[in-house]
Amino acid sequence: MADFDGQIAATQKRVADAQSKISELTSRIETARSKLKSGDDISIDIENATLDDVHAHTDVMNANIAELIMGLDDVTAAFSKDFDEMRSKTGWEGFVGIFSKGKAESMRQERMKTASIDDKLQDLIAKSDVITQLLEGQLSVLTEQKEKVESNLTETLDEREFTVGELETVKADIVAMDPKIIELENKIAVEQDAAARTALETELADLNSKYNELVQQEQVKLAKSQTLERYIEKGKTWVDSLQNQAATQMVLINKLQTDTKQRVVLYDALTKSLKTAQQQDVAHRINEIGVETDKEAQTAMASIGTATNQRMADMLEAHEDHMVFARDVLEAKVKADERFARRFQQIVEKHDKNLYGG
Repeated sequence: MADFDGQIAATQKRVADAQSKISELTSRIETARSKLKSGDDISIDIENATLDDVHAHTDVMNANIAELIMGLDDVTAAFSKDFDEMRSKTGWEGFVGIFSKGKAESMRQERMKTASIDDKLQDLIAKSDVITQLLEGQLSVLTEQKEKVESNLTETLDEREFTVGELETVKADIVAMDPKIIELENKIAVEQDAAARTALETELADLNSKYNELVQQEQVKLAKSQTLERYIEKGKTWVDSLQNQAATQMVLINKLQTDTKQRVVLYDALTKSLKTAQQQDVAHRINEIGVETDKEAQTAMASIGTATNQRMADMLEAHEDHMVFARDVLEAKVKADERFARRFQQIVEKHDKNLYGG
C-alpha cells in the first residue's frame, strides 16, 4: 500500500493548505471588522475575502479523502482472498504432499500457526486512524473559525440595528424641518418691512444650515448601514460555508468509523471461518492416520487456537470502541454509506467504474 501511503501524505498537505486558506479568510473578515470600528473603508478587504478559492481547494481535498476511504474498501475486499490463500496449500506444500501428505499438512499447520493474520487489519485500522485524525483536525478548525465569525457577526448586527435607529431618527428630524422651512419661505415672500425680512432670512439661513447638516448625517449613517449590511452578508455567507464544510467532515468521519467497525466484524468472521476449516482438516487427518496423529493435531490446534485467540484479544483490546454486534454495525454502515454517497456521488461512480486513482 505504498501508493496509498503517498496519497495520505498528499492529502495531509492539502488539508494543511485548506486550513491555512480558511484561517486567512476569517482573518480578513476580522481585519475588516477592525477597520469598520475605526471608520476606515472595508470594501477592499471584503471584496478580497472571496470564497471561490477556498471552496475549490476544500472540494478537491474532500474528494481526495473520499477516494482514500473508497481505497480502504478495496483493501477490505481483498481480505477474503487472503484468508482463502491461507486455507489453501502453497505450491511447495503441494509438492511435498506428493511424497508425504502428513509432512505437507504439518508444514501448512505450522505456517498458519505462525502467521500474523491480523497484520493487515492492524495496518488498515492505523490508516483509518490517520484519515480520521485529518478529518477531526479539519472539523476542529472549521468549528473554531465559525465561532470567531459568529462572534463578530453578533456584534455587527447589534451595531447595525443601532445605526439604523439613528438613521431613522435623522430622517424624522429632516421631515419635521420641511414645514418650518416652507413656512419661513412664505413669510419672506410677503414681508414688506426690510428689517423684519432680514431677520426672517437670517432665521431661514440657520434652519437651512441645520437641515444640510442633518442631510449630511443621513448620508453618513446610510453609508455606514450599507457597509455593515455588506459585512454581515459576507460574514453570513462564510458561516454558511463553514457549516456546510463541517457537515461534510462529519459525514466522512461517520463513514470511516462505521467502516472500521464493520472491518473488525468481518475480520472476526473470517478468522472463525479459517479456524473452522482448520478443525475440519484436522478431523479428516485423524480419520486417516490414527490416534498418534490425533494427539499431534490436537496439540497443534491448541497452539493455533491460543495464538489466534491471543492475537484477537490483543487487537480487540486495543480497539475496544470497535467491539460491536455485526447487525448493529451493518445497520450503521448502511446509513453512513447513504450519507457518503449523497455528498460524493461522483467519487463513488468513479470507484465503481474502476477508475479509482485516475
